Amino acid sequence: MLFNYKAIDSSNIQREGTVEAPTVDAAISAVQKRGYTLISIDEAGQNEGVMGMLNIEFSMFQSVSNKEVVILSRQIATLFQAQVSPLRIFRLLSAEVENPQLRTALNAIVEDLQAGSSISRSLAAHPAIFSSFYVNLVKAGEESGSLEKSFDYLADYLDRQYEIVSKARNALVYPAFVISVFIIVMGMMLTLVIPSIAKILTSSGQELPIYTRIVIGISDFMVNYIGLILIALAAGAVGFWKFKQTDVGKRTIDEFMISVPYLGDLQRKLLLTRICDNMATMLGSGISIVQALEVTSDVVDNVVFKEILDNSLIEVKGGRSFADAISEYPEIPGVLAQMARVGEETGSLGNILTTLANFYRREVNNAVDTLIGLIEPAMIVMLGIGVGVLLASVLMPIYGLTSSF
Repeated sequence: MLFNYKAIDSSNIQREGTVEAPTVDAAISAVQKRGYTLISIDEAGQNEGVMGMLNIEFSMFQSVSNKEVVILSRQIATLFQAQVSPLRIFRLLSAEVENPQLRTALNAIVEDLQAGSSISRSLAAHPAIFSSFYVNLVKAGEESGSLEKSFDYLADYLDRQYEIVSKARNALVYPAFVISVFIIVMGMMLTLVIPSIAKILTSSGQELPIYTRIVIGISDFMVNYIGLILIALAAGAVGFWKFKQTDVGKRTIDEFMISVPYLGDLQRKLLLTRICDNMATMLGSGISIVQALEVTSDVVDNVVFKEILDNSLIEVKGGRSFADAISEYPEIPGVLAQMARVGEETGSLGNILTTLANFYRREVNNAVDTLIGLIEPAMIVMLGIGVGVLLASVLMPIYGLTSSF
């Protein structure tokens, strides 16, 4: 949501602008973080009539994609290497981006930088776009005086993550489309075509094969209870969505996602790639192991691995080594813990984690390629069986009926 605000800065100059936040309280906090004294704040467009309401509704469906953040980070890194000032960088980029939400955020960052705020603090006011990992890496660059290197790290890291996640996601698009079309076609056959043919077959008085009777029974059920089936599917989808929002639901789904055969192994490797790459990037930027664990725990998208990192963080704070802390969990491969131990002993944990991230990335790529190779023949067999059973259940009785004349 966008909020318009009026405020006074430290020089008693009145300023107006917009801030993006999920609630009005978060918007107020974001304005105050800029060092402003708030005068008024209201939701953007709420007093602009019907068109304002339509703009608000439309903005709810807009978001900043990972690809846009990758491109933005690469542009920032390039401009920093060209010795362009931060204020001018964000001003240039805000005029170039096409996404309204990202443009609004960049304009707000420009205002913050003009008011004397740091880049990391300005970015932190937009958590929906810039994650805690992103902000902490920029903060480390500010403290070490190597912002161009930090943004270069970010661009490379986000590029790697975007590539591997996109490849895994795209591998499932084709089979999902084919299976969806198959289900729709089969549903139409069972509700529109089979009932007409069933009347002819049943009126003939001949004994129908068992598989034909099963198909006709399924068809009759779908025709007679189509409304109930749709309601049940809708209720199931809503129930699953609500269950997914609960802590128990999140844990159950995440545990299932890493335990299902083959796909679970792929999911674990994806998570290990993200963890190793994330920590390696942060350690390479001079961030401590404690802070790297904290940030990685926030960005890892799995409850089970988040708990592992949280528990490991507590043990590392207590003086235990990172390798010993993670070695207790069966979800963490033994080779990872052993190599991490070598990295800690030699003072090259960041390099070791980079090597592991590259290894798991190759494993994910190989697993995705293998999955694509297996899915296509499996789908052909499944579709062939489905169509074959349906045709046989209809054509065999018709053939028997015509041969009796």
